Amino acid sequence: MSTTELKLSESLEDYLETIFLLIREQAVARSRDIAARLNVNKSSVTGALQALAERALVNYEPYGYVTLTPAGAAAAQKVLHRHEVLRDFLVNVLSIAPAEADANACRMEHAISKTVVDRLVEFAEFVKTCPRAGAKWVRGFGYRCQEAAAAPDKQECVRCITQCLDDVKKNKQQGATPTVSTP
Repeated sequence: MSTTELKLSESLEDYLETIFLLIREQAVARSRDIAARLNVNKSSVTGALQALAERALVNYEPYGYVTLTPAGAAAAQKVLHRHEVLRDFLVNVLSIAPAEADANACRMEHAISKTVVDRLVEFAEFVKTCPRAGAKWVRGFGYRCQEAAAAPDKQECVRCITQCLDDVKKNKQQGATPTVSTP
């Protein structure tokens, strides 16, 4: 069985991602830096590095620097890509605060398939570029979320939807291209 066919645990994926980021940020990864970043004991790092080395994903010698093999770098980039796509979707489309989005993306990245990640990327691109959706649509959703939080009886949502429908009717009567304004 090749290293690419091995299913990595969430924990090992986190180690790979952390090693990749440390190398990118500091040019090197050390066990103590990995332990600090993941908030784990150094003995846990040692066990994870041994497991990753057995899978030929890292080069590891006790008390030395940790490097990624080509297969390890590829696996780490896949994990990081899933994380970034999820975080960006949560922030840019669902208007989640960046810190909360990052924490949730970290939990979600391990369970999501490539197909779902690809569709999220496509949807996010659609939202950004479609003239019937776009930034105005995302702002409207963000506004709805703020108003709904402030008015749990959902009256603000009803008011917002009514206003949007009134705008569409007015534009239709005037023969204009339908546009929806945000309140």
